[in-house]
Amino acid sequence: MTIRAALPRLLTTLAPYQAAVVRIGTAGTWGAFLLREWPNRRVLYGDRSPWSAELNARLIGDTHAFTALAWSDGRWWFEAVYLLALLAAAATALGWRTRASSVLFALTVLSLQNRNVFVGDGGDNLVHLMAIYLVFTRCGTVWSLDARRRARRPGKDPAEWGEPRAVADALAAMLHNCAMLVIAGQVVLVYGTAGWYKVQGARWQDGTAVHYPLHLDYFTPWPELSGLLAGSLLLTFLFTYGTVVLQVGFPFSLAARRLKNALLVVMAAEHLGIAVLLGLPFFSLAMLSADAVFVPTAALLAVQRAVTAAAGRVRRAGPAERAEPTGPAGPAGPAEQV
Repeated sequence: MTIRAALPRLLTTLAPYQAAVVRIGTAGTWGAFLLREWPNRRVLYGDRSPWSAELNARLIGDTHAFTALAWSDGRWWFEAVYLLALLAAAATALGWRTRASSVLFALTVLSLQNRNVFVGDGGDNLVHLMAIYLVFTRCGTVWSLDARRRARRPGKDPAEWGEPRAVADALAAMLHNCAMLVIAGQVVLVYGTAGWYKVQGARWQDGTAVHYPLHLDYFTPWPELSGLLAGSLLLTFLFTYGTVVLQVGFPFSLAARRLKNALLVVMAAEHLGIAVLLGLPFFSLAMLSADAVFVPTAALLAVQRAVTAAAGRVRRAGPAERAEPTGPAGPAGPAEQV
């Protein structure tokens, strides 16, 4: 079979909508985090950080991790990298020049996070990994400014490409498919390991694990609500065991599509609860963004149709309101009412 004959099969890009959601969610989460921490940026990653540039240089020497902030410890270099990180997150979320912006996004994520590895949580670790994986995907195929530009100025039909271009595009498609498989495997690994480690914990075994963070000031943005939930032994028991069952069971649910979809809905509700009750919105957003790799394409297309229909109604309503005649008596003036 020649390359040209096998082209349609080789060029198939799997899960383009899921890749777009992972891209938008991951970049949007990181960009929102950087904006929120703008007043604290120098303490977290810059020249005022308790974890000094000298200490970080020693750590980098042992771990060989990448950070552009190791090139200079000056304030203005840090400010430039931080601003570049914000711009890269915005460009990636919007899908503008996605191939280049996703690379820049990954480099800036690594640069900031590896400058101070002691201020992150599980959500930051997931953003770290997803930023790397997205570089190898075609995450701008849909729901992006790139897709909008291609729709306005379509290029050559793939069947008309030369042999080298066809081979390169086929390799890119296969790389994308492998990267999406790795993202799915990463999500399964996160839930599987988290669940099985919880099974071994005494507080998770006796059903009281959820009770303790609800009493910590750091994790109680709504003390009254947290106190109400923590005061119910039945609720804390159900939340504790429910979390373990969800995390341990999710990898096995992939064999049953309906069960997997049901667990995705429950896990989304759980992450929203964590965001509100424990004050961890960016952790929850990072997890929801990664979970999107398992959302059915039909559900994402339904969302697209709903958004498109809503946007169409808004566009149609605008000209109608501007064209509506007005007068002293309301929509129709006295002359029209005679």
